[in-house]
Amino acid sequence: MQPLLADITVNGRVIPAAAIAAEAQNHPAPAGKPGLAWRAAARALALRALMLEAARARGLVPAPREIAPGQVETEEEALVRQLVEEAVTPAPVAEAELRANWARAPDRFRAPALYEAAHILIAAPAGARAAAREAAAAVLAEVLADPRRFGDIARARSDCESRANGGRLGQIAAGDTVPEFEAALAAMGEGEIAPAAIESRFGFHILRLDAKAEGAVLPYEAVAPRLRAAAEKAAWVRAARAFADGLLAGARLEGMLVAAPAAPAAAAAG
Repeated sequence: MQPLLADITVNGRVIPAAAIAAEAQNHPAPAGKPGLAWRAAARALALRALMLEAARARGLVPAPREIAPGQVETEEEALVRQLVEEAVTPAPVAEAELRANWARAPDRFRAPALYEAAHILIAAPAGARAAAREAAAAVLAEVLADPRRFGDIARARSDCESRANGGRLGQIAAGDTVPEFEAALAAMGEGEIAPAAIESRFGFHILRLDAKAEGAVLPYEAVAPRLRAAAEKAAWVRAARAFADGLLAGARLEGMLVAAPAAPAAAAAG
């Protein structure tokens, strides 16, 4: 039986166990199953070696690019990228396929919902979050005891500038607020006060939803660019995986290599 911590050989080239161990740090695995990370690392290094071999066989000359300010690809990274650009050809995406995808459930594609809401913010400075949580619970209890006093309580207790308007925020849409706030609004009914304070990086919000307008279903023409981008990305991933699988299937591999599906070919550039 092949030991786990062993070298592997790819078309006669040895990849030492030490290199696999170092690469394994980039492949998380469930607790107690380090073998999964080891196999994923072995596969990634085998694929990288095969891609460099294929790039040189094609006569590619490395042309490194700047990938971030002050950060330039290594020659090997450039070769892998150039090979992928030359060898991976995704299947074209048909317009009819995109339109059928939209037509299967057009309700999935809506304009952002609009809300009219009010809140009372209890700010939570660094080191004082527990105290702010307790204060928010007390304010919420006061509001729930007499919801008609929401505006007065907001003017007296809120740490948000909206206190001048009784906590009213006016009309807000998706992206206008922090995610926690937005998720709470989406789950509430008109006229409802959230039963618990909503925690965000700003502190704790006592939230009231005054009105909600669901976004209209968007026509195909409005969502076609988004659908096309997603379909083209999926087609590229399929083509890259097929290319990687083909390289591995045609190689002489010795040692412990994972038999799971390959990652997209571009991942080997890391």
